[in-house]
Amino acid sequence: YGSDGSKEFDILTEPPELATELKAKLGDFPFHGFWGPMAGLPSSDWISRATAQVIRTKQPTLTLCYLPHLDYDLQRFGDKADTERLVREVDDCAGRVLDAAADVGAKVLVVSEYGITPVSRPVYINRALRKAGMLRVKPGPFGEMLDVYESAAFAVCDHQAAHVYVRDPADIDDALSVVVGVPGVGRATVGNDMADLGIDHENAGDIVLLSDPDAWFAYPYWLDDSQAPDFARSVDIHRKPGYDPCELFLAGSKAGMGLTLLRKKLGLRYRFKSCPLDASIVKGSHGLPARDPEDGPVLACDDASALPDAPSMMDVKALALCLMDL
Repeated sequence: YGSDGSKEFDILTEPPELATELKAKLGDFPFHGFWGPMAGLPSSDWISRATAQVIRTKQPTLTLCYLPHLDYDLQRFGDKADTERLVREVDDCAGRVLDAAADVGAKVLVVSEYGITPVSRPVYINRALRKAGMLRVKPGPFGEMLDVYESAAFAVCDHQAAHVYVRDPADIDDALSVVVGVPGVGRATVGNDMADLGIDHENAGDIVLLSDPDAWFAYPYWLDDSQAPDFARSVDIHRKPGYDPCELFLAGSKAGMGLTLLRKKLGLRYRFKSCPLDASIVKGSHGLPARDPEDGPVLACDDASALPDAPSMMDVKALALCLMDL
């Protein structure tokens, strides 16, 4: 990050010279393809090539490789995504890693975090809390900013789950009465019941919400788009109180983005306004326990005998250690 607010992207490696080796062979990592409106195959392609190179030349004891692009279009388009093309692409990327693993005699474990299911409606918990007088904002020249410290309650949204943080424990019941009445909320969990979800942790919200299967939680708290904070229209993962899949879409034209990029290159003030505010465009999400195994995550291994009969996510670490004879 520059002192003028500019930023440049790079990769971090240990040892440091590995980054130089990878970029010399593969070029710079395509950050535009990792997140944002241009996110797609280039990120997985680069990562798979880098991983294959590291496996063959360094032969680590354990190599973790994340191929991200499969879920981008599934979030954008849901069941209308070109899944045949997407699966073929990720299979090609995974194939490079598998070939490298085979070359050095490494065992392979394929793990996915979740399955994405179609959704059709965003749920605005923060707007409900605001209308109830529990969430406060601070107006200013850059739009309305969430006032975390003065709010009685606010939600941090993550796909089909939302954590509601309540400043005063005496207000939990009031906050609960607000959020359970919001259409699209499928379940509200408080107190000891959080153990059922495996999230009875000190950092969890005072109330944890799960959406209906066809819904997901959107973070916006403003009631009028003209009062939205300036970062709402940008790819800005650090200032938004929750995950924003709208960052995967492009508001406006590529030509408009090109003009903004030109301003940046010329050293002029600029702001990318690439992110739309209409959350209804999102068509895929995840976070609920899978009702059908077809909608759940995948666990595969080149040694089938090592897999438990009914594996859970909690088994992955032990399984990896077992494959490493540890």
